[in-house]
Amino acid sequence: VNPICHGFDQYFDGTWSFGLAKLLKTGGKWYLHISATKTVANFDNQTVKHVVGIDRGLRFLATTYDEQGKTVFFDGKAVMRKRAKYQKLRSKLQAKGTKSAKRRLKKLSGRENRWMTDVNHRLSKTLVQKFGSNTLFVLEDLTGVSFERTDLPKALRNQNKSWAFYQLAQFLTYKAHLNNSEVIEVSAKYTSQRCPKCGTIKKSNRNR
Repeated sequence: VNPICHGFDQYFDGTWSFGLAKLLKTGGKWYLHISATKTVANFDNQTVKHVVGIDRGLRFLATTYDEQGKTVFFDGKAVMRKRAKYQKLRSKLQAKGTKSAKRRLKKLSGRENRWMTDVNHRLSKTLVQKFGSNTLFVLEDLTGVSFERTDLPKALRNQNKSWAFYQLAQFLTYKAHLNNSEVIEVSAKYTSQRCPKCGTIKKSNRNR
């Protein structure tokens, strides 16, 4: 059997160090996970070419606003629909309460987490590639922020899982570092009411 190693050659340029490896089988296929680390230079603020603010959400996985005043929306409708399907199946299994249902719940949870991890990997990669090197990405610091949403349909209110937002920030950070860019966090207070151009804070700036 010939192994498939797409994109692995980049790790043999002498700048990467390999750590522990884990062999696992899923979906009838074998996978070898190998940890790899690389030392990168500290980010130089004097080399900044782009400043990009990123708002994370549900209806839009990410909304970006750059120094040129351009806004880009990354649609999250497909993700919301799939999460709703997972939630519907999860509710049915929880209602059964049998041992087999609990086993299926565990597998379902792992499948959903792997899928969302892949979504965050692809989104963070897209963001880094779109804006290029020497970019300063600015995120809201969500520490202590409540994720309860009452303006969403009932089937979607429990979808707002904070771990997915934090995971996206982690993925974006290490991918940015590999591309001579940086990620910083700012206080989330009044960010939806503050004008990005003049800094004026008004409630009317945020309509729902």
